[in-house]
Amino acid sequence: MARVTVEDCVQKIPNRFELVLLAAQRARNLSRGEELTLDRDDDKNPVVALREIADETISLAKLEQDLVKSLSRAPEPEPADEEVMDLIPTDQNIFGLQDVSAEEEAQTLPVENDDLPAEDIEAAIEAELRGAAGKR
Repeated sequence: MARVTVEDCVQKIPNRFELVLLAAQRARNLSRGEELTLDRDDDKNPVVALREIADETISLAKLEQDLVKSLSRAPEPEPADEEVMDLIPTDQNIFGLQDVSAEEEAQTLPVENDDLPAEDIEAAIEAELRGAAGKR
């Protein structure tokens, strides 16, 4: 950075620490694609930011707001696109628009081992649980 540019900026912003913060924020904004208010003249973003501050071609108040916003802990939520909303599981996405009652579900669900008595099913479950406990 050119010393002349920094000295010109210190006349506008006497606190050098504040100057560094604001110039860095402006340089980040430039790298994100904000419009230049001066010709670049083959200078990098930090030098362009200092030149803009020295020539007062940008609003320091707006730059301070950008800096505070970027340093805040909770970023603003971005609006969700339709494509993203389709990926979020909801009852409508999972079950569709139909209303399925409990009685209809019981009638439509296939039941395995209809011919086994309840005692045999319970015995099979207990045997399975004992086998799983023995493997641990």
